Amino acid sequence: MYEELKALIESSNNIVFFGGAGVSTESGIPDFRSVDGLYNQKYKYPPERILSHSFFMSNTAEFYDFYRDKMICTSAKPNKAHIALAKLEQQGKLRAVVTQNIDGLHQAAGSKKVYELHGSVMRNYCMRCRKFYDLSAITESTGIPKCTCGGTIKPDVVLYEEGLDDSTVRQAVRAISKAQVLIIGGTSLNVYPAAGFLNYFDGEKIVLLNKSETLFDERADIVIRDPIGQVLGECVP
Repeated sequence: MYEELKALIESSNNIVFFGGAGVSTESGIPDFRSVDGLYNQKYKYPPERILSHSFFMSNTAEFYDFYRDKMICTSAKPNKAHIALAKLEQQGKLRAVVTQNIDGLHQAAGSKKVYELHGSVMRNYCMRCRKFYDLSAITESTGIPKCTCGGTIKPDVVLYEEGLDDSTVRQAVRAISKAQVLIIGGTSLNVYPAAGFLNYFDGEKIVLLNKSETLFDERADIVIRDPIGQVLGECVP
């Protein structure tokens, strides 16, 4: 399978990568739905409730206690998968990364065309004046972070009950629909509407890199169960 994937990458110049949490677990960022993920830990409230728009609005201080503790990992570094994808873009083979992750590791590895469906912890904005702040506005503050205008600073991430950004969705769907090869990695494909974007692919080959089975396996031309960093690290020159 590795040789087949190597040959496919070598012969392609219009690849799109669609990735999920499994891309970042090798960087030490927990997968929400894994055995050791946040959904299986105990808090005063379930994580999915804390990470909802309504909870953010009504319990902002508690939201930030959890967010700083569990959603930000400043020690995480790009792994072999992130680095390989950045290389493919530099080689003119990869047209875009479409990611469900919010950690900013693709950009840290050097990728330029990244569509972040669920936003990024690296970006934050004032809900009153819309001024943007970097991650330090959250990590270097306590309690509820405030803008110079007095407004509350909110992470530019998509919380439960919130919709995806229309522009990001359009660009991601366009990239997938025009791709020759679609590489899917580190996602169970159970999170919608993001997983539904794959139905727009009308290209030649689908590659699926995931440790467990997905509903998309039958449509894939190549399926590899090994760690994504290992696979892409070996298959990208």
